[in-house]
Amino acid sequence: MPLLYDIGKGLYHTGIRVAALFNPKARQWVDGRRGIRERLQARREILKGCLWMHCASVGEFEQGLPVLEALRNDRPTLPILVTFFSPSGYEARKDHPIATHVDYLPTDSPRNARMLVGLAEPSAALFVRYEFWYHHLAALARAKVPVFLISAIFRPQHPFFKWYGGVWRNMLRRFQHVFVQDETSRALLESIGIANVSISGDTRFDRVAQIVQASEDLPVAAAFRGEGPMLVCGSTWPEDEALLLAAFAGMERSPKCLVAPHEMKEEQLQRIDRKFPKPLVRWSELEGSPVESITDVLGAERDGTLLLDRMGLLSRIYRYGTVAYVGGGFGDGIHSLLEPAAWGCPVIFGPKHRKFAEAQGLIDAGAGFEVRNAEDLQRVLEKLLSDDHALADASKAAREFVRNRCGSARLVADALIKQI
Repeated sequence: MPLLYDIGKGLYHTGIRVAALFNPKARQWVDGRRGIRERLQARREILKGCLWMHCASVGEFEQGLPVLEALRNDRPTLPILVTFFSPSGYEARKDHPIATHVDYLPTDSPRNARMLVGLAEPSAALFVRYEFWYHHLAALARAKVPVFLISAIFRPQHPFFKWYGGVWRNMLRRFQHVFVQDETSRALLESIGIANVSISGDTRFDRVAQIVQASEDLPVAAAFRGEGPMLVCGSTWPEDEALLLAAFAGMERSPKCLVAPHEMKEEQLQRIDRKFPKPLVRWSELEGSPVESITDVLGAERDGTLLLDRMGLLSRIYRYGTVAYVGGGFGDGIHSLLEPAAWGCPVIFGPKHRKFAEAQGLIDAGAGFEVRNAEDLQRVLEKLLSDDHALADASKAAREFVRNRCGSARLVADALIKQI
C-alpha cells in the first residue's frame, strides 16, 4: 500500500479544502467534484465501453485531442469520457463536441477509483503527459483495462529515477504502453526496466497544425492590424507586461500590439488598460461590429493596443501577428510557443524555458529568441520589425519547425486502435 503517497495526497487535499474557504479557484476544485457519482450514473449506459482520456488541464487536452480525433475517425460511434484535474481545464472544455461526457477526476482513493471504472466501464484509457494517479491506475489494472501514456516526457530529476521513487515506478508499470516525445525519455525508462516504450514525438504539433489548417477569420484582429506589423503578446503575466513596457519606453516608436493576459481578471485588465500605449480598446467593445466600423474605430494605420478580454481566441489570433511574445518565462515557465510558431510568427520569451524542449528547438532553428531584460527585448523587436530579411527567415523557420514535426497523433492512434 503506498502509505507515503496517500499521506502526501491527503495533506494536499486538506490544503485545497482549507484554501477553498478564501480562494475561488480552490473552491471551484472542491465544488466541481461534488456529484461526480450521480453524473456518471446518469450517463452510464451511453458511456459503457468508452475510451477514457484524462488530462491535467487545457494544454494536455489540446495534446490529446488530435489522437481522439484520429480514433474517432476510425471508430465514429466510440463513446469518449474526458476528465480533468484542474477547474480551468474543465471549464474551458466541458462542452467540447468530441466528448460524450466531460467531468472532474475524482480524488485518488481506492473507493473513487472503483466507482469511476465501475460506472464508465472503459474499454481503454489514455493519460496525457504527466498524469499519474496510483489508485485510478490500480483500478484500471484490476478491471483489465489497457492504459496508455501519450506525449510523455521524462527527465532525470523526476521521482521515477530516484531511490525513493518505488511507488512512481509501480505506476509506470501499470501502463500497457508509453509513447514518449524523445530518445532521452526512452533511455531513462529503459534504465529502470520499462521497455514497452515508443518514441512518437509530441502530438501538440499536430494540434497547432490543425488550427492553422482551419484558418478561421477574426475580423477584429484583421482590422486592428491593418497594413502594418503587429506584436501579439500572448498569455502575459505582470512580469511580462512590465518588461514589454520597459522595452517600448526605449524604442523610438512602440509597436502596435495585441495583449492577451493569462488571467483575465478585471483587476489585471484594468492595469493593462492604464499602462499600455494608447489608444487602447478592448476586444469585447468591437466584436460583432461590421469590419468597416471596426476600421473606423481603430484606424488602419494607427498605433496603440488591442486588449483581448475573451478566452479561447489566442491560438487563432497569432495568425495576424508579425512577431509574438509569449509570457510565463519569468515565472513558472513559458506558455505555448507552438501556437504562434505554427502561423510563422517568430517567438520571443523569457529565460525560464529549460523544461520545454520546443523552446530550445525554436532557438536552434532561428525562430525563437530568449530575452532576459528590457534591453534584450528591445534589440530583438527592433531587429525583427525593421529588417525584412531577418523577419522572413525567422518566420519561415518557425513554420517549418512545426510542419516537420507533425504526424505523432496518427502514429499513436494507429497503435491504439488495435486495443480498443
